[in-house]
Amino acid sequence: MKQFTKALVAIALILGTTIAVQAQSKVAHIHTQNLVDAMPEYKAAQSEIQKLEASYGAEVNNMVEELNKTRERYNREAETQTDEENQRRIIEVQDTQASIQKYQQGAYQKLQEKNQELLTPILEKARTAIQKVAREKGYDFVLDSTPGAGGIIMADGYDLMPDVKSSLGI
Repeated sequence: MKQFTKALVAIALILGTTIAVQAQSKVAHIHTQNLVDAMPEYKAAQSEIQKLEASYGAEVNNMVEELNKTRERYNREAETQTDEENQRRIIEVQDTQASIQKYQQGAYQKLQEKNQELLTPILEKARTAIQKVAREKGYDFVLDSTPGAGGIIMADGYDLMPDVKSSLGI
């Protein structure tokens, strides 16, 4: 009976191993950030974001310069003004600082929204191209080897980058 049990366990192990080997999926990897970086649409989007960022930055710098000039003038004139006027000026400067800070926060939020608006279609195009090429090549899974992207950095495996770039005309 013990021999029969051992034989049954051995057959089960062999059968399980055979099924596992046959069920293995083909896996490839791609560094999606490098792919996206190589896409002309991404470069154009980055350029647009940088221009918008520079515009907001220049506006904030102008506001800060104007505030500094006003503050300096108020400091020079402080001795010739009444206490009430100096207090009103302090409040005005504080309000202007708060206004600048609010503008900076709004500009940052608008930059984030614009970034999302521009990048979403680019990332979707890259994802679609990766899926298309993976299906054409018979891969069941594609791992993202971009560091920090939650993928796995692989030393071996098929790299889809050349095929996907070719598919995108890059």
